Amino acid sequence: MSTLELSRPRPDITVITLNRPEKLNALSYELVRDLHSALDDLRADNDCRVVVLTGAGRGFCSGLDLTDYDPEITGEGLEFPRSGMRFQELIADLTVKIQRLRQPVIAAVNGVAYGGGLGIAAACDIRVAAESARFCTQFIKLGLGGCDIGVSYTLPRIIGAGPAFDLILTARAVDAQEALRLGLVSRISTGNVVDDALEIAETLCGYAKFGVESTKQVLWANLEAPSLDAALQVENRSQILASTSGAIREATEAFRRRRQS
Repeated sequence: MSTLELSRPRPDITVITLNRPEKLNALSYELVRDLHSALDDLRADNDCRVVVLTGAGRGFCSGLDLTDYDPEITGEGLEFPRSGMRFQELIADLTVKIQRLRQPVIAAVNGVAYGGGLGIAAACDIRVAAESARFCTQFIKLGLGGCDIGVSYTLPRIIGAGPAFDLILTARAVDAQEALRLGLVSRISTGNVVDDALEIAETLCGYAKFGVESTKQVLWANLEAPSLDAALQVENRSQILASTSGAIREATEAFRRRRQS
């Protein structure tokens, strides 16, 4: 895939690099389709346990490539509402696919994450920022509504409704330090942001496979839990399933050996 670079620094970690550095990795039709294909492959990959998503060059993703307009894809005239909606949904479904991926996805934001780039980063489970990272919803500046690619759902849940309304309505850019204060990112890298993301990925790979996957699923599911009781039911089922994998017996035995030594 010319628009993506996939690498395996170790057999259980996949790094996806958006590879259009001359465009700050803007979302072309080809890149969107390639990213969908890569995520579909990873969903069926039992060896990969964690995914790191980053961008080549100076940017993470600068949003939709406005120079990539192709009437044969988006349609025009009377055909546009129908065909345009299909293209809109194709882009927006990236956030759904990232969230539903079994593996945790860590965004290593190495530069601008604007528009769709912010939407993709917000759909990830963990976000690590380089000092050069910048975040902006951007959509409303383009004459569109400010809510796109899932940000009206993800941002309020990540940083709270008040700050999310501010960022979405004003489309102001925030730097890495403000993103950290808001809770949009969990840490700022002082070195190589991909290396820091890989360090987190290696930590996750040290835990039980099913335990990590079920934790991601429960966290996302319980964002919509109507009550504590409903959330506990999801947790309880997950824990009982996890207890059947054998990992808890191995962990208990290892703990006993450490206590005896």
